[in-house]
Amino acid sequence: MDQMEPRATTHKPINPLQLQPTTNNKIPHNHNHNKTFLILLNCLLLAVGQVGGPILSRMYFLHGGTRKWLAAWSVNSGFPILLLPIAISHYTTRRNNPFVLTTWLFCSSAVVGILFGATNYFYSFGASYLPVSVNSLVSSSQLAFTALFAYLIVKQNFTHYSINAVVLMTFGSVILGAHMDGDIPEGETKTKYVLGFVMTIAAAAFHGFSITALEFAQRKSGVAVTFDVAMHVQFVVSLFATIFCTVPMVVNRDFEALSEEAAEFGLGETKYYVVVFGAVMALQVMVIGGLGLLLCSSSLFTGLVTSLLVPVQQVFAVIFLREGFNAEKALALALCLWGFASHLYGGYKASLKKKKNHDVEDYGDDDGQGAKSSDHA
Repeated sequence: MDQMEPRATTHKPINPLQLQPTTNNKIPHNHNHNKTFLILLNCLLLAVGQVGGPILSRMYFLHGGTRKWLAAWSVNSGFPILLLPIAISHYTTRRNNPFVLTTWLFCSSAVVGILFGATNYFYSFGASYLPVSVNSLVSSSQLAFTALFAYLIVKQNFTHYSINAVVLMTFGSVILGAHMDGDIPEGETKTKYVLGFVMTIAAAAFHGFSITALEFAQRKSGVAVTFDVAMHVQFVVSLFATIFCTVPMVVNRDFEALSEEAAEFGLGETKYYVVVFGAVMALQVMVIGGLGLLLCSSSLFTGLVTSLLVPVQQVFAVIFLREGFNAEKALALALCLWGFASHLYGGYKASLKKKKNHDVEDYGDDDGQGAKSSDHA
């Protein structure tokens, strides 16, 4: 009897919305479980940071803070905390070469870091004039920009469910923009409110392009996403974003003015430093979760999770900042949830269809292999 030639095993990429293996013989269970754990962990970090960071930043501006570059700098300036997991990972694996990034991926991460620095400034500018509830809903329009750039840059496939989600979430921002008169904070001019609105839209566009560009860079580098790679990419991105924001702070002498601003802060000098430090930590956790989720899944999925957290931000803004919640915000929120549910359902149906096709292929392969074995017997 002739000896059968072994079949080559083909590893197919994992859909971030389909966290279970498509077939038992093609994707190792431990790899799948590790990926699931990383996605869930990064979702948790993103949720904590995205809810706490903007509230603390808005609290800074509400009680007398005026340094927009300081607010932008605080988003990534907590990056030194990444040195601890990087050092532990390096010690436990005992690698001879401490650098795990290729030249291409390092340079790409540096450029994306500069883009993130500009994005942070736009966001902080919007946060200084917009309530958190409005800012978060307008920021959810980044999903539309992410979807557009994902289609153009990484050739992301779209279904009518995805298109429906993008249209609904974008329409929610349009509603807020068309009915902004009744939501302008006391003592603020309409001109500043509109400027904050426009700057937040610009931040959403920059954010959508930045995360898609980073996804493209990682794919082109050919480097597999591991814990080490994710930590190093986040460190480089945050480092260059911080440098980008530090230069204008030095020029404007913002660091020298901190003690004077703290003394005049509405909640007191001690709470000034608590708010600023808390914002730095919360926003850095948000960045770690967002970039980690991007590297473990895709830019579009990251945008969807970010948009899903908008309702949570709404609740906390009403509780801690006593912000109003009118009919326009409720409608925009409903459209946001509807859009996310639409895309999630589309991803679920696509996963079922793909699993069914894989099962049919595997059945055909096994049938053919059995026939071949009978012929050789």
